[in-house]
Amino acid sequence: MEFQFTQKQIDFRNEVLNFLKTELPSDWPDRMKYWPGGYGSMELNEDPEMVRTAIAFKNKLAEKGWLTISWPKEYGGKQYSYMEQAIYEDLIMYYKAPGMGIATGIAGPSILHFGTEENKKDWIPPIARGEINLWLGYSEPDAGSDLAAMRTTAIEDGDDYIINGQKIWSSAAHLSDYAWLAAKTDPDAKPHKGMSMFIVDNKSPGVTIRPLINILGSHSFNEVFFDNVRVPKRNLIGQKNMGFYYLMLALDFERLMVGIGAFAKMLEELIAYVKTAQRDGRPLSENVQVRQQIAYLATRLEVAYKFFWRTADMLDKGQQPSVEASALKLICTELSRKMADMSMEIMGPYGQLTGPSPWTPIRGMIPKGYLDCISATVGAGSSEIQRNIVAQRGLGLPRK
Repeated sequence: MEFQFTQKQIDFRNEVLNFLKTELPSDWPDRMKYWPGGYGSMELNEDPEMVRTAIAFKNKLAEKGWLTISWPKEYGGKQYSYMEQAIYEDLIMYYKAPGMGIATGIAGPSILHFGTEENKKDWIPPIARGEINLWLGYSEPDAGSDLAAMRTTAIEDGDDYIINGQKIWSSAAHLSDYAWLAAKTDPDAKPHKGMSMFIVDNKSPGVTIRPLINILGSHSFNEVFFDNVRVPKRNLIGQKNMGFYYLMLALDFERLMVGIGAFAKMLEELIAYVKTAQRDGRPLSENVQVRQQIAYLATRLEVAYKFFWRTADMLDKGQQPSVEASALKLICTELSRKMADMSMEIMGPYGQLTGPSPWTPIRGMIPKGYLDCISATVGAGSSEIQRNIVAQRGLGLPRK
């Protein structure tokens, strides 16, 4: 299938593009040390000036209704098509701009799908205004790819639930306001039958957040402990004990947040590098092996874009792109790893440089990407999990 934008979509793309060029500092994409698909290479929280710029920019997005661009108007959205949302997200990520996060990209859409009217009244307005940030409370020390094995419990006690347990690899929990938390509300039920979803205030007594320094030396991850944390019953999202099914839908939303525009930007920078860098007196772009590697990356990126646009098209038609979301996530995160591996190979010893040297290629991004790209193939469901989903749900193959 070949996608062609309508004139309305072209006009909207130009509007977003002009907004980004006007409202962001011209050097913003170069200052954002983010490897496409990675979870550990963001350095925004280490630069106060960039934090202030990001907050101001995000407030402008909220004013335009672009943080919730495809949401219904009665819930603070613009009710644009999913294709227009995809166009918007592609450009946002190309410029590495502050935009859709856990609150607006995962929790908000999930609440709109299965939350109660009370849930929507409590949480949708502040999410739509960009006033609160959430982190994902899924993984545990013994429950990663198999989330049904989680042990964190939420037991009813009067008007509250009392939460006990531990979460790990909690990205940006220390910078967020609330947890989007999965916990067992019926510990004796079968693994898929006794889980529920909650929103938990980070400031609640009994919540302890401890930093986990990642392989890049950055504080992006955390481990979070819940010791008799009281949460009001109205913070239960949807129906009790339906959380596993809600979580599966939320994971589909997360897998659509692949940041595909950032891959296109990184490939452009790599192409520009091989056109100017020389080896044995000749541009790297004339090296046959380098040309083949660049062509491979460009081909895989084109495949990823096809799945990206197809997923948006399916959503506009009212279809559920579960298999396509997994395929898109798989292709993009495997591309993250391939791009890092091939970049290191193309650049040779120079690819290891990170410091402020004239010999450091692409702002020292390549060694960051080489270390960070593995996280891309694990977060939001490992590559192995995505292959299982495509095989079983998409191709009808047996589990064994």
